[in-house]
Amino acid sequence: MKKTVITLIVALLMLAACAPAAEQSSDTAAEVALLVTVGENQQSFSVEDLQALPSSEATLNGVTYKGITLAALLDATGVNSDEIKAFKAVATDGYTVNYDPAQVLKDNVLVAFALADGSPLTTDDGNFRMVLPDEGGKLNLRMLVELQIVQ
Repeated sequence: MKKTVITLIVALLMLAACAPAAEQSSDTAAEVALLVTVGENQQSFSVEDLQALPSSEATLNGVTYKGITLAALLDATGVNSDEIKAFKAVATDGYTVNYDPAQVLKDNVLVAFALADGSPLTTDDGNFRMVLPDEGGKLNLRMLVELQIVQ
């Protein structure tokens, strides 16, 4: 009886140890998607989804990025850019940047998903990043996970 109880406890401890690993892998899968939120509606885009849309390039601090303009992303979500009041970009660490539509609805402003040579973004950049070539560093949010659009 004592041996059965010990075996059961060891089995439960092993299951408990495996649970965080399973949760961690699902978090990793969730991180590779960009969430676009417009009011109550949310749409998720993977790197592959964005690669399938018309892409552009922009250079920031000597690095050329490949990505999608916000106007093209809005088209993909069915949002009319004339109805936008503000954009909010959210990073994985919770850092946020608020943008005026005139600031980001330019042809050279990107949601980057790769470097221009096709290689992935650096670990510091994350899976997605904002690229605003005409703006200061803090507006070029790295590790982008969500764009919130206010109409």
